[in-house]
Amino acid sequence: MYIGLDLGTSGLKAVLIDDAQEIVAEATAPLEAVRPEPGWSEQAPATWLDAADAAVRALSAQASLGAVRAIGLSGQMHGATLLDAADEVLRPCILWNDTRAAAEAAELDADPQFRALTGNIVFPGFTAPKLVWVARHEPDIFARIKRVLLPKDYLRLWLTGEAVAEMSDAAGTSWLDVAQRDWSDDLLAATGMTRDHMPRLVEGSEVSGELRTELSSRWGLPKGVVVAGGGGDNAASAVGVGVVNAGDAFVSLGTSGVLFAASDAYQPDAASAVHTFCHALPNTWHQMGVILAAADALNWYAKSVGKPAADITSGLGSLQAPGRPIFLPYLGGERTPHNDAAIRGSFLHLDHTTDQQAMTRAVLEGVTHAFRDNYDALTSTGTQIKRLIAVGGGSKSDYWVQAIATSLGIPVELPVAGDFGGAFGAARLGLMAATGAGVEIATPPQIDRIIEPDPKLVDSFAASHARYRASYDALKGLI
Repeated sequence: MYIGLDLGTSGLKAVLIDDAQEIVAEATAPLEAVRPEPGWSEQAPATWLDAADAAVRALSAQASLGAVRAIGLSGQMHGATLLDAADEVLRPCILWNDTRAAAEAAELDADPQFRALTGNIVFPGFTAPKLVWVARHEPDIFARIKRVLLPKDYLRLWLTGEAVAEMSDAAGTSWLDVAQRDWSDDLLAATGMTRDHMPRLVEGSEVSGELRTELSSRWGLPKGVVVAGGGGDNAASAVGVGVVNAGDAFVSLGTSGVLFAASDAYQPDAASAVHTFCHALPNTWHQMGVILAAADALNWYAKSVGKPAADITSGLGSLQAPGRPIFLPYLGGERTPHNDAAIRGSFLHLDHTTDQQAMTRAVLEGVTHAFRDNYDALTSTGTQIKRLIAVGGGSKSDYWVQAIATSLGIPVELPVAGDFGGAFGAARLGLMAATGAGVEIATPPQIDRIIEPDPKLVDSFAASHARYRASYDALKGLI
């Protein structure tokens, strides 16, 4: 058997799979981000360890873990976990959706070597600008930094005692030479760091270390359980849904929104604000557009009206043409295609007839338009999407999925019931590390049904998207 641990922003998910890749047990432990200042987002790394312990104990209550051979890791990307010489945490982790380092990111991005070596814009949420921010605003902490780890790699340090990262997650730091799949000494030096501050690198399907004996005994695992390199959450999710070959893609309607396409070549286009990262598998890359608030935007609105998100979306009926109201889902800024940390969300064109259903549809449409922005950015680089699978909690809404299919003009496949996300992909990477298996085991899930675009509404969605883009252009200077 094989365990996958996915360290997310709102919870840690654990799954246990067998040799046939069937899910035997699963568990979740909740997590919460704190926002001590506008634009900030932090978590205490100790809560990740507590969540992992709780989740694995919950697995052991459902099934014996005596046959486990490997653990794979998936995790939220870009977080800056700062450790001293004793590997003690120096401050709360600065998370992926924290935009405090916008000025520092712009300065680094103005240095041409960053785009040249990483293939990406230096976004405010990436790790490197956060370290520059810490150096400027918390110099005492910066002076004590011995090691910088990404969130899942801090979890790995606890699991194995080894400081290791893998390529897909490291690609989101602005320190990795993405073509060469190695740390760049020049980029590290530009931010006051050295290779000594970085963990060693492995591929996601390789062994990164062995589970500590203390944890094996605590959880009832055998000795010698290996821990795979794993992947950043989106790369691991791609392994979970079989998006590992060129032309395959998935759309994720989670806290954030992602349009992810696999590639067998390194083909960056940083100016498009598309992310070009290493995949979690050797000699493979991927491109993705990122929306900072997807299901998070719906959850924000649902909380505002005091109802569960599922309740306000369940009564929408068949897909309708977008209405007059427009929602811009930029609650914490936006990545693709704008790279704009200052923009914020807006409702536009509300009138006396705008009711809760109209506003709910506007929220779903706004995120849908943001996905269309991502699609246009990806395809402008030459990326082709031949097959699209939907994952994430938002994919439970047929209304939302059909809106995306109609806007993009692509059928969207929905897997059979089950979680094929980051934890499942991490478990697959654990299986690869333990057995030597390769990409051939990362097969697509069984598809339950396919949601087709509504040809009658294609023009309406295109017109609404044009209004949406014009609205951003009109508002982006108003802070």
